[in-house]
Amino acid sequence: MNDQTPAAVAAEYFRSLGQGDVPAAMALLSPDVVWHQPGANRFSGDHTGLGGVGALLGGMMETSQGTFQLTVSGPAMVNGEFVAVPVTFSGALPHASMNMAGVDLLTVRGGKIVDVRLFSADAAAEDSFWGNA
Repeated sequence: MNDQTPAAVAAEYFRSLGQGDVPAAMALLSPDVVWHQPGANRFSGDHTGLGGVGALLGGMMETSQGTFQLTVSGPAMVNGEFVAVPVTFSGALPHASMNMAGVDLLTVRGGKIVDVRLFSADAAAEDSFWGNA
């Protein structure tokens, strides 16, 4: 990827995720990335580094039995190094389902995502889906 502007890096990140190319998406993260997962559930809190983020995402896929999906639902909004992207995320379990809007806020420096902050439209429903901490 030649264009390393925040908008281009974010677009490539979400394109890779949408195609299920997790290694390509992970390659856009800084080795020191900090991922801030909201809520009060088993995945909430700060996850640091590629190992921490990889464990988080792997845990979400395992818990959701492979049903967790994220899709971009609107245009990216850029303010310097910050890129806010409206998303829809969903998953299904035998006892629960989730389908809600959110916003992913990425901080991009030097062509890498260094910080990820997620916002959910219904934190209580997301917590219920993922289960207690």
